[in-house]
Amino acid sequence: MELGLTNKRALVAGASRGLGYAAARALAREGANVCLCARNREDAEAAARTLQQETGVRTLAFGADMAQAEEVRAWVEFGVRELGGVDLLLANSGGPPPGAFDKFTDADWSQAFELTLMSVVRQVREVLPHMKAGGGAIAAITSLSVREPIPGLLLSNVFRSGVAALLKTLSVELAPYSIRVNNIAPGRIDTDRVRALDQFLADAGGVSASEQKRRSEGAIPIGRYGDPEDFGRAAAFLLSPAAGYVTGHTFVVDGGLLRQY
Repeated sequence: MELGLTNKRALVAGASRGLGYAAARALAREGANVCLCARNREDAEAAARTLQQETGVRTLAFGADMAQAEEVRAWVEFGVRELGGVDLLLANSGGPPPGAFDKFTDADWSQAFELTLMSVVRQVREVLPHMKAGGGAIAAITSLSVREPIPGLLLSNVFRSGVAALLKTLSVELAPYSIRVNNIAPGRIDTDRVRALDQFLADAGGVSASEQKRRSEGAIPIGRYGDPEDFGRAAAFLLSPAAGYVTGHTFVVDGGLLRQY
């Protein structure tokens, strides 16, 4: 299938590794020019160099903390200026720490709010003036927790659900501008984040991390954790013109783990 991404201009946040990097790589492989960012500028630059060498498309890097409004604004301004506009946004950030309710302070809640929910608000807000004239596609990386709370991830459960509600609302508000808005909910994709969560659950349950992974894989009908490329290809499709009639949805990439329809 031709996704129609050649020469599209994409901004991808949190893209030096993990799911963001996988999505940026898939977009670049399909011919999109990508401006990626990460909190550590050197990591972002290394990722951009790798993608440009691999794909030959224009790949730019920027250092920005998605929890800081001014840094989000600076990244979008840089990307729009250097790429000559923006057609696609993949909003993303690191996840808040795991833990139970009685372990979190007001400061923990505030930090999770800024990182997980307000980062998406700000990323979308900054790209909208540039997208409204010609349309575009926006997606955010959320989690299966927007459908079913995940044990040990209270802060993520709360604020990622807020992101899903935000994007559903925006999908209606922005449809007249030919801007599609969706969220992508990964299941257990084999990333540093999931490995850290496995360790957290293993410690809580008194088992090894490998045993915890075995148990988790046993609940997945496909029988394995997803590869980041599985996620990246799904994200590229959802952002592409090939998904031009898809908006306002939670796009689940989980190997069948979620039992809901």
